[in-house]
Amino acid sequence: MLKTDLHTGWTVRAAGGPVPPAIAATPVPATVPGTVHTDLLAAGLIPDPFLGTNEAELAWFHRSAWIYDTTVTAGPAVDGERVDLVLDGLDTVATVTFGGGELGRTRNMHRGYRFDVRHLLHDGPIPLSVRFDSALDYAERIERELGARPRPYPHPFNAVRKMACSFGWDWGPDLQTAGIWKGVRLERWHTARLAGVRPLATSDRLTVHVEIERASEAPVTVEVTVGTHSAIIELPGGVDQGAIELAVPDAELWWPAGHGDQPLSDVAVILRDGAETLDEHRTRVGFRDVSLDEGADEHGSRFTLSVNGREIFVLGLNWIPEDHLLTRITRARLEAAVDRAVAANANLLRVWGGGIWETDDFYDVCDERGILVWQDFPLACAAYSEDDPIRSEILAEARENVTRLAPHPSLILWNGGNENIWGYEDWGWKAELDGATWGARYYYEDFPALLSELDPTRPYHPGSPSSPLFAGVHPNDDRHGTRHEWEAWNRQDYTHHDGFVPRFCSEFGWQAPPTWATLTAALAPDDLRKDSAAFLLHQKAEDGNGKLDRGLAHHMRVPTDFGDWHWATQLNQARATAYAIGHLRGHAPRTMGSIIWQLNDCWPVTSWAMVDGAGRLKPAWYALRRAYAPNALGFTRRGDRLLLAVINDSDRPWRESVRFRRLRFDGTALASSEISDIVVAPRSVALVDVDPALLAAVAPESEVLVADAAGLRATHLFAEDKDLKYDPAAVRAHTVAAPGGYAVTVTAASFARDVAVLADRVAPDAVVDDMLIDLLPGETHTFTVTTTASVDAEIFGAPEVLRSANAI
Repeated sequence: MLKTDLHTGWTVRAAGGPVPPAIAATPVPATVPGTVHTDLLAAGLIPDPFLGTNEAELAWFHRSAWIYDTTVTAGPAVDGERVDLVLDGLDTVATVTFGGGELGRTRNMHRGYRFDVRHLLHDGPIPLSVRFDSALDYAERIERELGARPRPYPHPFNAVRKMACSFGWDWGPDLQTAGIWKGVRLERWHTARLAGVRPLATSDRLTVHVEIERASEAPVTVEVTVGTHSAIIELPGGVDQGAIELAVPDAELWWPAGHGDQPLSDVAVILRDGAETLDEHRTRVGFRDVSLDEGADEHGSRFTLSVNGREIFVLGLNWIPEDHLLTRITRARLEAAVDRAVAANANLLRVWGGGIWETDDFYDVCDERGILVWQDFPLACAAYSEDDPIRSEILAEARENVTRLAPHPSLILWNGGNENIWGYEDWGWKAELDGATWGARYYYEDFPALLSELDPTRPYHPGSPSSPLFAGVHPNDDRHGTRHEWEAWNRQDYTHHDGFVPRFCSEFGWQAPPTWATLTAALAPDDLRKDSAAFLLHQKAEDGNGKLDRGLAHHMRVPTDFGDWHWATQLNQARATAYAIGHLRGHAPRTMGSIIWQLNDCWPVTSWAMVDGAGRLKPAWYALRRAYAPNALGFTRRGDRLLLAVINDSDRPWRESVRFRRLRFDGTALASSEISDIVVAPRSVALVDVDPALLAAVAPESEVLVADAAGLRATHLFAEDKDLKYDPAAVRAHTVAAPGGYAVTVTAASFARDVAVLADRVAPDAVVDDMLIDLLPGETHTFTVTTTASVDAEIFGAPEVLRSANAI
């Protein structure tokens, strides 16, 4: 097998649609892999779509057509030789021509394509072109042919196999990219090639399924090696597939983060004709067993994932594409993003169904770090036709990607899609569909059958949310299956979580703007207000600002100053994050999973993300890290009772004393008690009663209940912030230069809640080590700020930098 990348010498030019004359006039150099947007950006022909109102000004892209051109030099095929043109990914509606003749047409960005071009090769350059027509035009045509089906946004993203959020989402831009977004190459081979390799590893066994494509009927052999174990099978003429099973009794087990190590084993699959190597495939596997317990219990039915026989409380985050312009995502960016999840004590990422089948790099990074992957099939928030051409494309891409992802030990669960079953049940689809298909066949028949054939080693869930085992049960019933909790954000308050105890909550969250440095890099100074066109273009949620304000008003005053409002909404997101997670973890083992929406953003936007589109940590990320810590304290309610939840998600018993105090904000002690030697078993939760004397606040507006244990602290206030008599000038800072940045020591003269140093307001690269610290009078805390900038140290004490709840 000889592989030759075809990534050089490309140009791209307009081929139709409302393209501005200055852009349509001439071809520009093209990067492959890439997209038209990134090529025109590199040529200086369009503004950055992420800035200001540029997204709206580039809407002409939606109806445009483009042609990529290059030439290929490849000698003629010799007798018995096959030469294939391989395109790993085309976004999306493409026509491929080679040597002046059409090779084929593609309509799916989620799969690859292969064309036999041996009969077209000759000495000298051969033209290769790929034309991309408007995916929106195509989707509208398919919708007319198959009938319109419900969806939450104007464009019919459910009628074309393109990344759904490419057409816009309630956190993402509507750019509708086009281009050769994955690799292109020529492959020359003879006799046979490996057409599919599917390694499936369990705790002590590796089974490798192999499919070959033949150019002759000669017998061939396939050898599989993992560590010191190997085996060979022969595939005689006429046989195109086989399986090799290896017992690996000495395999080291792969564990998720927080539960053990992540040993990975190299696997080599070599196809031979006698002594000649025809083709080879190399990958890595991790040895582990995974299972899903959905058995009935006294509360309904469980939804508990296990690895190697150990039940795992999932500490997860939903994952969207790291950049809306996908080809800018490098392995280094993926490593940084996943590392932010690891640093927040997470153990799972859910690849959400409105994005893409992620790249091999993503799953490799998760394998290495022990981050479990919940993999949605890419169908989201819409009804999908079960007729061609949609059906055949969905099944083809599913087969290809299930095979591709099979080796990865991080992949623990297949999920049929996002909110489609819920939508059918609750969002008025039934009347609109009037009997038309909507996707049920995919979720309940096609995907289970495909996985039974290709990957019986992993569990499958029909959809998030769903309650699959109980006929007549609502798909978002908190007693069964998975639940999405969006009533809190959309119409209630984050305390609404108290009314439900889901078995597994796979979506919930709260919005906030991006960090100040990210926001001010994307918007002009005059646009830094809630009602500016540019700010609203970067706030995609329906009535998003209204929900932010109403969410604030439950707890604190809504600031009129934009900078104060920015901080207050970020703080409220952090509190909502901690509150919801504390509720879910505190109900373990009845609840066994928390997957917050979301880890990341794909551009600078007000959203539910913990990390903004520039990779900066929002205050909510620090709240998440504390809430997901192996050991955590938090006050929680059970009906009218206030309890202290002590969480121990480690392998060792947690044995500590807890000191309770009720204090005035000025530090005056009003009541105290200590419970010595609380023992919390490994991977469990203890609920501790609070002495009634500690709860008998005399002046609720100026008292605080504090619990301290082993360096952890939980606080409870007896009124909402807007009714509390905080000292607005409770803290002062003293800053000194330190290796790699600055040390900011904050001292409290009165109770100070949620103290934070917003370091990015000082320098764009500045990162603080912690945030949202509660300080009692006389206490100090030193924040470490990492930055390359040299600044006046006093700026860290400025009111827009040194923040707390006290001064809102």
